[in-house]
Amino acid sequence: MTKLWQKNSRIDKSVERFTVGKDREMDLYLAKADVLGSMAHITMLESIGLLTSSELRELLTELRTIYRLAESGRFVIEEGVEDVHSQVEWMLTQKLGDTGKKIHSGRSRNDQVLLDIKLFTRDAIQDLVGRISSLITVLLAQSNRYKAVLLPGYTHLQIAMPSSFGLWFGAYAESLTDDLQLLLAAYKICNRNPLGSAAGYGSSFPLNRTMTTDLLGFDSMNYNVVYAQMGRGKLERTVGFALAGIAASLSKLAYDACLFNSQNFGFIKLPEEFTTGSSIMPHKKNPDVFELTRAKCNLIQAIPQQITLLSNNLPSGYFRDMQITKEVFLPAFGELSDCLEMVSLMMQSVEVNEKILDDEKYSLIFSVEKVNNLVLNGTPFRDAYKQVGLEIEAGNFIPDKEIKHTHEGSIGNLCNEEIAKLKENSIREFRFEKINAARDKLITGK
Repeated sequence: MTKLWQKNSRIDKSVERFTVGKDREMDLYLAKADVLGSMAHITMLESIGLLTSSELRELLTELRTIYRLAESGRFVIEEGVEDVHSQVEWMLTQKLGDTGKKIHSGRSRNDQVLLDIKLFTRDAIQDLVGRISSLITVLLAQSNRYKAVLLPGYTHLQIAMPSSFGLWFGAYAESLTDDLQLLLAAYKICNRNPLGSAAGYGSSFPLNRTMTTDLLGFDSMNYNVVYAQMGRGKLERTVGFALAGIAASLSKLAYDACLFNSQNFGFIKLPEEFTTGSSIMPHKKNPDVFELTRAKCNLIQAIPQQITLLSNNLPSGYFRDMQITKEVFLPAFGELSDCLEMVSLMMQSVEVNEKILDDEKYSLIFSVEKVNNLVLNGTPFRDAYKQVGLEIEAGNFIPDKEIKHTHEGSIGNLCNEEIAKLKENSIREFRFEKINAARDKLITGK
């Protein structure tokens, strides 16, 4: 099949295979976004006289058909077609003839792919926010449910001070709430329109970039056309840092769960249907979901560094190096989404050991409680510390297991309502309703 950019000479097949690489596979992620971008672009082209109103109607009708194909998973990039942009234009040309050839006026595949990545990323972030919100809700519910159940806290993997399941579950809820803030910052950088920057230097056509910005529900445009192109790689790296933050929280939670589920700890237990067995040891019930979550999330944490290495020694302007960022970036959302779903399921179903501190080996975690009680009764802190230390050395320490932690964020005052409010406030700031309304209007024409 003739390439959209091809003249009389023909490209060597091995060069074509190498340069296309995995682009057909990766561009399937972008199919719906590419169609939406084309809908907005041709609507603008009609407004400046480069399409007639009847041509616009025909094109929008066909693009909506292609969108439905992509939405149902039936959109394919055919053999010999380089990318999603070429496939969509070829389908329109096959159906509408010369009218289909007009849609590329005023843009380049450079600003098309920039736009597609941004539109895809906006929707992917919206999905992640919903899943993060659900997991935070699960964690806070478990925190409230088990707020009175104590467990040992550790420093240096040595028993340290009393903690609680209320604190443990709630800590990860707040960690993910902070991760939402970083994701929000990345989303704001993403939610700016690069369309109309073309190959990075604008166009002599009288494009109305404000119009496409509004049609696609962006907060604003990338104003400088050179900077719009410089955003390729920067966007993926920035969003990658936000994904890495979420992944870090999940990875740490997964490590805790694996540790606490082991027989040497016995703090939590996974229902049998959520574990896997061994091919040789009949007693084994392995926490494979948490182990795979940890591994997947550790790989996701490498995304910012990978994209940095792909883009950090490039000058301004477009380079084909950027094609490879799609292979690193686009699949990561699905991986992280799957991890969030599985961790939510596991955390909702985990069984908690409510008798952990009945074991005498944990008695020393109450030493600080005794020091503090002495101080409250008038003993200077250093004297109280020494007195309790000597009792421990002599084997005379008797723990007082009644916990009286009342300050904000402690065992007796978890501040879970405040964490829930932080979550809701963060989610409101995304204003997803704006992009959803813009998308629905383009798809339905209403």
